[in-house]
Amino acid sequence: MSESTPLTSSRAAHEIVRVRAAAPLVHCLTNSVVTPFTANVLLACGCAPAMVVAREEVAAFAAVASALSVNVGTLDSHQAEAILLAVRAAAEAGTPWTLDPVAVGALAYRTAFSHELLAFAPAAIRGNASEIIALAGLGHGGRGVDSTAGSDEAVSAAVALARRTGAVVAVTGATDYITDGERLLSVANGHPLLQRVTGTGCSLSALVAASMAGAPDRLHAAASACAWMAIAGEQAAEQAAGPGSFAVALLDALAGLDAPTLERRLPA
Repeated sequence: MSESTPLTSSRAAHEIVRVRAAAPLVHCLTNSVVTPFTANVLLACGCAPAMVVAREEVAAFAAVASALSVNVGTLDSHQAEAILLAVRAAAEAGTPWTLDPVAVGALAYRTAFSHELLAFAPAAIRGNASEIIALAGLGHGGRGVDSTAGSDEAVSAAVALARRTGAVVAVTGATDYITDGERLLSVANGHPLLQRVTGTGCSLSALVAASMAGAPDRLHAAASACAWMAIAGEQAAEQAAGPGSFAVALLDALAGLDAPTLERRLPA
């Protein structure tokens, strides 16, 4: 696999309509920094977020949710126990779950834990280039949560990780690359202000998780989630005076993204 295929506007529009119509119930075990923003992004996209975190409840809820999103950004031993209970229940129930390996490679505890999670067959993995390279066992991570590699440098690692785990792997950056190990899609949209608001990447992972629910083609579903966030970011930047107003405008753009906008900003 050497060349990527750009995601088309028609496929993205189909997937966004499908997710909005399904209104998936998304169980989020995410980090404490981004919890409210993640919930607001999912609500803006027509999904139903649920931040059920108690170890006594996570397994039961993961089994009945439409999808599960796992983020290790502020991992501790209590959350690790809850995540293991949830992903085990999700795997047994057939609930698709998505892993966001925040800062994997840079810190040993979360790196070992994320590798352990791969045994429970995630439907998707979404991370930056350094995280994907490290999770594939081909590097040592970035600077904390920030990538020190470009997304194009992580394509081979993403393909290898997808083939090893069976997950769709999305590596996001200046250009997003999404692969199932056999096919490779790209999304060359977005805006630098997406990096100036905490939680945009984490909430994208939750949106990728939502897109996995009932998806007839998980590759196009994950790629469309990436395009949804990237193009909404472009629209928000056109209205914003800075990161604060950008965050508000991003939620509005996610909620209002329509087919004509996709046709202007993606290939036919």
